[in-house]
Amino acid sequence: MRLQDKVAIITGAAGGIGFAAAERFAMEGAKVAIADFNAEQGEARARELQHEGYDVSFFQVNVADRQSVDHMVEKVRGAFGKIDILINNAGITRDAMLSKLSVEDFQQVLDVNLTGVFHCTQAVLPAMIENGRGKIINTSSVTGVYGNVGQTNYAATKAGVIGMTKTWAKELGRKGITVNAVAPGFIETGMTAKVPEKVLEQMLQMVPLAQLGKPEDIANAYLFLASDESNYVNGTVLHVDGGIMM
Repeated sequence: MRLQDKVAIITGAAGGIGFAAAERFAMEGAKVAIADFNAEQGEARARELQHEGYDVSFFQVNVADRQSVDHMVEKVRGAFGKIDILINNAGITRDAMLSKLSVEDFQQVLDVNLTGVFHCTQAVLPAMIENGRGKIINTSSVTGVYGNVGQTNYAATKAGVIGMTKTWAKELGRKGITVNAVAPGFIETGMTAKVPEKVLEQMLQMVPLAQLGKPEDIANAYLFLASDESNYVNGTVLHVDGGIMM
């Protein structure tokens, strides 16, 4: 197993890509902390994997609140004894054209998608430095590279994630900690399920593979970057987008 006895925190893991990653990591032998704001769904997802015999627990967290993050990380260390892997997967959208985008919606997306990544990464550093190694994987997006109409806030956060990833890779490499990012394209999740059919067709025209990706496609990318197979990969942005960014 590629993650035998590793301890992984996955934020936003109560559904979608995060849950696919939690399941994949558990199958590979990891002890998984499902970290999410949605307690009811998160606990249900954890029980689902526990019933399959996996070592998975739920920890409620608001990644935008530093005290909540610190408390979550402390509880994970108490439960599992260490932290080897952090997947900064939690994210939200509040889409609107610039002329109609409210300050509140702009700030909320920044708080979760960008500041939340900072909070979680800084909070796990002591545990990883103590171990002498660690794997941090941040979730960006193709939108953070080429922008997207109606997503000023989202694009800004995902571009910011790339900048933080490269900065942290330079700062933490000598401590045995690698920092990489995954940039998903159009993936079958709750977010894309809300997209009007006409808009979805236009999106697919941008994809050389002419299809949406699946949460498992992103989970597999997380797995590679979290495993020993990527030990010499640091500061990279892995595009999983069906060829959009060629």
